[in-house]
Amino acid sequence: MLPGAGSSYQPNKQRRWGTILFMITIHALSIFALNPAFWSWESVTTLSILYWITACLGVTLGYHRLLSHRALRVPLWLERFFATCGALSCQHGPIDWVGLHRHHHKFSDTDADHHNSNKGFWWSHMGWMFKPIPAMQAVPTLTGDLRKDPYYRWLNKNFLLLQVPLAMLLFLLGQITNVGGWELILWGIPLRLVLVYHVTWLVNSATHCWGTVAFESGDGSRNNPWVAALTFGEGWHNNHHAFPYSAKQGLQKGQIDLTWQHIRLLKAIGLANKVRLPAAS
Repeated sequence: MLPGAGSSYQPNKQRRWGTILFMITIHALSIFALNPAFWSWESVTTLSILYWITACLGVTLGYHRLLSHRALRVPLWLERFFATCGALSCQHGPIDWVGLHRHHHKFSDTDADHHNSNKGFWWSHMGWMFKPIPAMQAVPTLTGDLRKDPYYRWLNKNFLLLQVPLAMLLFLLGQITNVGGWELILWGIPLRLVLVYHVTWLVNSATHCWGTVAFESGDGSRNNPWVAALTFGEGWHNNHHAFPYSAKQGLQKGQIDLTWQHIRLLKAIGLANKVRLPAAS
């Protein structure tokens, strides 16, 4: 039986101080990055490109639709590339992220769900990360497919280290372009991480609080257009919980799903196959 199944999950008084201190530090650095002295079009461009790489290619397409739900298939080299982009988001390595997400779908909005939205917006948005997470015990059971890959096992342990070569690259780029290496680092790492964090977490919080319901999914998931705009289509969350295997989440007319457009492109150029959709699509 998976941890939490059939029992009530009661967060204890312990704290995950490593996570708390990391989040305080990264948020403080992101505020520091907003100093007008560090603003430039090059900084904005760096932030925008890395936001797309990590939020769209990494978390949304890679970690979520490809690895968690196997909504499509791509060559192993490309799958690993998307997983690496996901690891650059510093939201755990692929094994832990996928395991926790699969656990969430099994127990969505119940006491066993680690970010149960019934506990309030703050809890589902980020509060759950600051307490021990019983669902972590279920990760090995839920991720047998990923744990077979030695690269994913390495990436799961060392995802934080990816920020080091990225920082070196940004610093070198800043020196070459005479912009200033530190401002590209501040905009490309802490500010970008905080932006991607909160946008991603809105799928756990906002889309379980506000929006419309198109399907009976057995939980509090909702379709939220402004979250969809920020997350490349992940805001059509009620659709997703009704059809978690679907590579396309914007299922109704007018629901823009930019990640689906990426998948369509991959399929058109022969890099994606076995793309799964609801029968009605």
